[in-house]
Amino acid sequence: MQIVYERCCGLDIHQKTVVGCRLLSQPKGNIEKSIRTFATTISGLMELDSWLAEGQVEQVALESTGIYWRPIFQLLEGRYEIILVNAQHMHAIPGHKTDIKDSEWIADLLRHGLLKASFIPPKPIRELRDLVRTQTHLMQERNRHINRIHKILETANIKLSSVVTDIVGKSARQMLEALIAGESDPAQLAKLARGRMRPKVAQLQQALQGHLEPHHRFLLRETLAHLDFLQQRTEQLEQEVAERLSPFEASIVLLTTIPGLSRRSATILISELGTDLAAFPSAAHLASWVGLCPGSQLSAGKRRNGKPTKGNSYLRSVLVQVAWVLTRMSDNYLSAQFHHLKPRLGAKKAVVAVAHSVLVIVYHVLTKGEPYQDLGPDYFRGQNKEQQARRFVHQLETLGYHVELAPQEEVTS
Repeated sequence: MQIVYERCCGLDIHQKTVVGCRLLSQPKGNIEKSIRTFATTISGLMELDSWLAEGQVEQVALESTGIYWRPIFQLLEGRYEIILVNAQHMHAIPGHKTDIKDSEWIADLLRHGLLKASFIPPKPIRELRDLVRTQTHLMQERNRHINRIHKILETANIKLSSVVTDIVGKSARQMLEALIAGESDPAQLAKLARGRMRPKVAQLQQALQGHLEPHHRFLLRETLAHLDFLQQRTEQLEQEVAERLSPFEASIVLLTTIPGLSRRSATILISELGTDLAAFPSAAHLASWVGLCPGSQLSAGKRRNGKPTKGNSYLRSVLVQVAWVLTRMSDNYLSAQFHHLKPRLGAKKAVVAVAHSVLVIVYHVLTKGEPYQDLGPDYFRGQNKEQQARRFVHQLETLGYHVELAPQEEVTS
């Protein structure tokens, strides 16, 4: 095979060690192969850098192994042409698997140009992504603690969540603190209602009649304290994210022109993708990377239903959430698309299809730098009138009616 890279290296990365295979082409066509193992500490990685520089290596390939590749990438970034490879795309021939053979296999594939680089956003986007992902985890943890409060109250036969929409809102929080302090009279607890909760005093008195034991009060106190801690940490992260997001404010504004896309959703999209999508030749490539398109499985002339790849779970999650929001709307193209696909595909598959459409729109909005122009809720009604007529006739016939269609001009004449 043709040699693409004359001086290259393949790295097999683990938590404590990294094995490198250096391939250097010699003038007479020979190959100088050198294999070494380095520690993943700073001193070990500096030795790796010196070893690569000694061989005048220009290209380095490494697997995307968990988070262990990141410190090595950060150290070597800017010094060499680094190719981050998806491990699924380069399985070696099975049998006699060792770390040394893995590094040799990576180096050999790199030398002949058979490796495809994974998408790595620039450093400011990577830093923003770490912050936003941490913020997402804190918000999810906060929701879990709110659910624990529901569970504690239910075990005490207190039905506060049946009356109050937000169990950690101002009125409900005062009631919870009174319960922790030892108050057990439902009438006194119901008097703590404020604002729009005042008309529900009678319902609150019924809901607050329970049996709160000392261990329930202890659990409520500890859960609320941790909830306050999570809220404080989340607010501090929001400030840090807002500061780092300021250079991308124009892109945030463009993304929020898409129906169903909130500022929080736009922030997640920017933190995962950035604003420069040149790494993706088309919206289809981006959808494949995210994992919002069917897999390709063709064998013996038969096309099977290929499952989508795992892709980017953060992006896929937020896009599906946006799609569910759109299902409750009725004034835009995307909501009309869901209602158009739901009878044929079912709700869940239709939601995934809408999420794919949202991602395609995001690609074109960021690539062109133009706001989204909606096609309108009546887009599908004018696409194929004959198909719609057949569907409506079929629905009426299933109800026991006989239907004959005629153009409107013939009926009026």
